[in-house]
Amino acid sequence: MSFVLLLGGLSLVIALALGPIVIPVLRRLKFGQRVRSDGPSQHLQKSGTPTMGGIIFILSTTVAVLFGIFMLGDRPELGTRVEGLVVLLVLVGFGTIGFLDDFIKIALKRPLGLRAREKLLGQILIAVALAAVAVFSLGRGTDIVIPFSGCFVPGGMVIELGWWLFLAFTVFVLLGTTNAVNLTDGLDGLASGLMVIAALGFAVIAVVSGHYWVALVLGAIAGGCLGFLYYNWYPARVFMGDTGSLALGGGLAAAAVLTRSELFLVIIGGMFVIETLSVIAQVFSYQVFRRRVLRMAPLHHHYELSGWSETRVVLTFWVAGLILVAVGLAGIYRLG
Repeated sequence: MSFVLLLGGLSLVIALALGPIVIPVLRRLKFGQRVRSDGPSQHLQKSGTPTMGGIIFILSTTVAVLFGIFMLGDRPELGTRVEGLVVLLVLVGFGTIGFLDDFIKIALKRPLGLRAREKLLGQILIAVALAAVAVFSLGRGTDIVIPFSGCFVPGGMVIELGWWLFLAFTVFVLLGTTNAVNLTDGLDGLASGLMVIAALGFAVIAVVSGHYWVALVLGAIAGGCLGFLYYNWYPARVFMGDTGSLALGGGLAAAAVLTRSELFLVIIGGMFVIETLSVIAQVFSYQVFRRRVLRMAPLHHHYELSGWSETRVVLTFWVAGLILVAVGLAGIYRLG
């Protein structure tokens, strides 16, 4: 974990240094956030805040990981560097899709951004490439580990999916995670703070399972998000945009795939799951019963409209995220 903290600290410093450079540039380019009029009224004052700030932690993570590769070299005790590069490439790939979406919406004034089929195609192609590299180049296999199964069977239990089912499952995991993080990114510091917590949780899993380069990249992601959080905390000076949320979701999901811990995403990334389920429940209830189960979805807006301050919602969700990470890490007991 010392190397994880090293790259995390480097990424943190780089992100803090990039803020005063990137934020004014985004402001000069008038890459400001457009706030929906049907959202919470207190969010209208955020209109014009620079977005696409995910560039900050994407760059800091990339530089930190490349520095780690150069400095640490090919150490046998750390395993293959390819795993770390794969996670990084997935993060950058999804970030690129998010960047294009943001750029089209903000700079080119096309409110819908990338067409849905274009965005979906890009995400699926990256997910398919990840699955193929993991199985055929990295020898990952096509099984997934069942959390807490080590409590009942020494070494734990796995589910063998076979190639085609594993491929479909990988696509589902990446698309689900990226969109879950995207939905969660609705309050200052909410998604970035939860990602620091989740990334460090998965870094522990990666270390325990022997995927050290995956852990190093996760440490860099956590450090970059922590540095970004300095500028994203209420009142936010910059938003991550789809550029950041898609990148973070892609990186976290790729780490889960390579460590065979996709099912742990449901627990360690539980707050992202809950936010997504709140949207699904709201839409289903309204379509079927013509009634809303929440004041507004995702869930964080429900609490805002219930009278909670923005910082109270964010801090409460962070605490819940920490609890879920602790529960998720308990699930690795006697696995492997």
